Amino acid sequence: MTTQSAAVSLPGFSQADFAVFQLAGLEERMAAIQNQIQPKFRAIGEQLSVDAAVHAGNEMYLHVARHARRKVNPPKDTWLAICNNKRGYKAHPHFQLGLFDDHLFIWLALIYEVPNKANIATAFLKQLDTVIAAVPSDYVISLDHMKKESMAVSEMSKQDWNDALVRFRDVQKSELLIGRHIEANDPILRDGKALLALASSTYETLMPLYHMASI
Repeated sequence: MTTQSAAVSLPGFSQADFAVFQLAGLEERMAAIQNQIQPKFRAIGEQLSVDAAVHAGNEMYLHVARHARRKVNPPKDTWLAICNNKRGYKAHPHFQLGLFDDHLFIWLALIYEVPNKANIATAFLKQLDTVIAAVPSDYVISLDHMKKESMAVSEMSKQDWNDALVRFRDVQKSELLIGRHIEANDPILRDGKALLALASSTYETLMPLYHMASI
């Protein structure tokens, strides 16, 4: 349940937003991301960071992906991140909301820049039953934030979970992202208030794992 969203009018995401990723060329696509998508990220992200802070028990800061390292190839996706560190998010457990060309993703994200990911993976493996029980069956898992592919939690066995966490622990570039995929044509994406409620409730559900990872 969101804490401040009831009286707030928020923009949703339209097919035109997903079509941005069909634009050819770095400059054209980045201009569309900056002018069309990022204002929506800031609007929804400001509310999401407030909601996340309530459940996290500490200040949470909004970051919007800049794609500053890209010099030639245009980004295939873009996102906002919410983290307890004001200066940056990649080296810390964080929450994401973002777009590929065919879906919106809502993640608890532990990406390869997190320096203690081996310790996080070990903590998750030691409490594997608790981790599995914390994740609803309609969620998905990804081991690489740069790829669209994900695994449906409903189809994962305990061994699949174990294998994913061992890979996250042992493979330097491996990542762990847990959350939801919403198809681009889902009506909920057009309703900013409903999307905010969905994202906030997703983060609330995943907050115990966020706390477990914040070691």
